[in-house]
Amino acid sequence: MQARRAQPFWWQSRTLRSYLTRGTVFTVLLLGSVLFLFPLIWMLSTSLKTNEQVYRVPTVWIPNPIAWENYPRALSRMPFLLFLRNSCITSFIPVIGAVLSSSMVAYSFARVQWPGRNFWFIVLIATMMLPGQVTMIPVYVLYSKLKWINTFLPLTVPWFFGGAFYVFLLRQFFLGIPQELSDAAFIDGCSHPGIWWRIIIPLAKPALATVAVFTFLFTWNDFLGPLLYLREERLYTLQVGLQYFRLQNQVNWQELMAASLVVLMPTLVIFFLGQRYFVQGITLTGLKG
Repeated sequence: MQARRAQPFWWQSRTLRSYLTRGTVFTVLLLGSVLFLFPLIWMLSTSLKTNEQVYRVPTVWIPNPIAWENYPRALSRMPFLLFLRNSCITSFIPVIGAVLSSSMVAYSFARVQWPGRNFWFIVLIATMMLPGQVTMIPVYVLYSKLKWINTFLPLTVPWFFGGAFYVFLLRQFFLGIPQELSDAAFIDGCSHPGIWWRIIIPLAKPALATVAVFTFLFTWNDFLGPLLYLREERLYTLQVGLQYFRLQNQVNWQELMAASLVVLMPTLVIFFLGQRYFVQGITLTGLKG
């Protein structure tokens, strides 16, 4: 029988082996993060270049001199504050609507016993398989009949009727809340709306933060919806405004990257502010991938 090969002395130390394993994992994660941050780094670098540096070969990664004037110049080429106001309207109102409506529907599916509850929950989940492109034309016709075109209503009102994914996410979280809390509230004379507002909502902050972040990211970055329903410049959002900026001016890459970076900043700020609740909500609801 062949003798077992002796391991190096440094590998026999459990502490040293743990440090080496963690160091390897952190190195791989760091390299992966740099890979994913590369587009953002390139955008930031381009936004601070002069016109001559943009087209220089080889590529200039650290601008010298730094052209800070690209930012005010880019924002002055379009009504930035007007577009910012419109984006805030079409982003924050849907966040409120999605959180309130989806949590109420999810509470009904998770805590209230009513005939056909499981069947209608399956129907609700089945709607997630229906692509948005299939309903785009009939929904547009409906909004046209309601005379909602060229208003913010198509971009805000539908969010007050819940969303299948958000209802599923919140239902999974609500099922993890002990039923004894609701039973005790019933004994004290509390109704379902009272339990939903006073007990479930305070305990579901991580899941609600997840819904809020998802909704804000989607609505803030939405380009197709405002492009379909908004026809006047005074109603444009920032995403449509970037396209407006590109069409109204010559292709000035440093100013376009500066404007794009400014538009991107709120999503980064919102994500990092709610990161703790966001990650906790995803973990507790059991979502993966």
